[in-house]
Amino acid sequence: MPMTEQLPIEELIPMMKALAEPNRLRIFAELMRGNSCNGELQEKLGLPANLLSHHLRVLSKAGLVHSRRDAIDGRWIYYSLDKEMVARWHEWFDFFLDPARIQERPYCGPEGNCAAEDTAVSLAIEA
Repeated sequence: MPMTEQLPIEELIPMMKALAEPNRLRIFAELMRGNSCNGELQEKLGLPANLLSHHLRVLSKAGLVHSRRDAIDGRWIYYSLDKEMVARWHEWFDFFLDPARIQERPYCGPEGNCAAEDTAVSLAIEA
């Protein structure tokens, strides 16, 4: 699906807010390595269980993280990234942050007005 100039603002803001918090960004980075459970994430990131759960909930609400209970022991919860959502944001940011999209235009202040006047004067002189 090709990206357009219109920003998906309603979707962009929660995702950006979710990843703007350092611990959530660390959780996201760890989940890029594959699915994980609370205990493993706590151990790797050094976060207390309640804080980890809070951050995982925010990431889930932003549509970035999925969870599922273990089929044998429901006390275990596995967390993984939503690959489709990550791919979608990857494509969008690739478009949005493409340096080729940066356009040159005159400055809007006095410098820009001078450039427009200089062009008009040079055109008048040439005529």
